[in-house]
Amino acid sequence: MTPARKARGGARKKAKNGARRIGLLGGSFNPAHEGHRYISLQAMRALKLDEVWWLVSPGNPLKAGDDDMAPFSARMASARAMAKHAPIRPTGIEKRLKTRYTVDTLSKLPRLYPRHRFIWLMGSDNLAQFHRWRGWRRIARQVPIAVVARPGYNRDAHASPAMSWLRRFVRPAGQAKNWTRWRLPALVLLRFRPDPNSATRLRAADPAWHRRYAPSPEPGTHHRER
Repeated sequence: MTPARKARGGARKKAKNGARRIGLLGGSFNPAHEGHRYISLQAMRALKLDEVWWLVSPGNPLKAGDDDMAPFSARMASARAMAKHAPIRPTGIEKRLKTRYTVDTLSKLPRLYPRHRFIWLMGSDNLAQFHRWRGWRRIARQVPIAVVARPGYNRDAHASPAMSWLRRFVRPAGQAKNWTRWRLPALVLLRFRPDPNSATRLRAADPAWHRRYAPSPEPGTHHRER
């Protein structure tokens, strides 16, 4: 039995016996890549998660006007392709809920899934700018936060305005599996083997990547050249 299949089986048992432990990884996924998958699977082990949900954002408020942003359908398709055969669920729930900001999404999720326990996953690159997120202190009071170290961003993350406030709430990484019992706010810093993949690098190598995920034309809708 593969690790992914074993994890899915454990998730089904957990759903019967009690609350499911869900990691939330938000982002543009422009495109989704091996780095997203790698940190999700590592976080699952470190935090003893049943599943990781990728919240594919309809539009990142901090990236408004970004000409490199692919259509939502292409970003979602890339996330589904990258999440195959793993206990990872790409979701467009923010699009359905019509929530633009993480703080609003996190306010609604517990009402929709009262038997789930959520922890927010982010890279240290996001922690470096976390103070720019709307209601970031409120986010920290809504869910525990697990920060995954990313090379090149850790110094800025530790010196950030958000970290200066969150530092007093840091929990030991050795206690990461106990996150459902933590009093909020609570932050844990996780370190895994660095993964070199990045969406920026992939877009630079293939600016038209999203065309691979364009919907196929309906039969009979193509036009013959004249």
